[in-house]
Amino acid sequence: MNPSDTAYILRPATPADLSAIVGMIGELAEFESLSHLMQVTPETLAPHLFGDKPVAEALVAEAPGVGPVAFALYFINFSTFLAKPGLYLEDLYVNPAHRGAGLGQALLRRLAQTAVERGYGRFEWSVLDWNANAIQLYQKMGATVMPDWRICRVTGEALQQLGTG
Repeated sequence: MNPSDTAYILRPATPADLSAIVGMIGELAEFESLSHLMQVTPETLAPHLFGDKPVAEALVAEAPGVGPVAFALYFINFSTFLAKPGLYLEDLYVNPAHRGAGLGQALLRRLAQTAVERGYGRFEWSVLDWNANAIQLYQKMGATVMPDWRICRVTGEALQQLGTG
């Protein structure tokens, strides 16, 4: 299938998309050499996207007759300096067979549109420093790569120790 010949549909994810999303998360983990950290299943993801108090949202790009071939998972954060919520993109992935069709750009534009429509102050995401193609694309689209900022993360046993003091 030639991606440029496909009419993709961008839409909010539904519970029926969970298996496809988790499959793409697995492909993303493999691409980033982080498969050893992957614990997500459709059952563990479902309540966070579709439960009583969802904490994240997702968009999918669907190829007719194929199903979801790309996704963007995001959530609301907050800027104290702007005194406004923001949209944080946790993950964006396009299946290799469908790259080159502009799906990544389309998902980013749709998320930016969502942020504007909701009155958010910013739209942010992280990128691995070795992913030069993504960095180039993001900068071309108007994003600023923040050179002075580093992500701090506490997880696993370190989180348990910090959280129990």
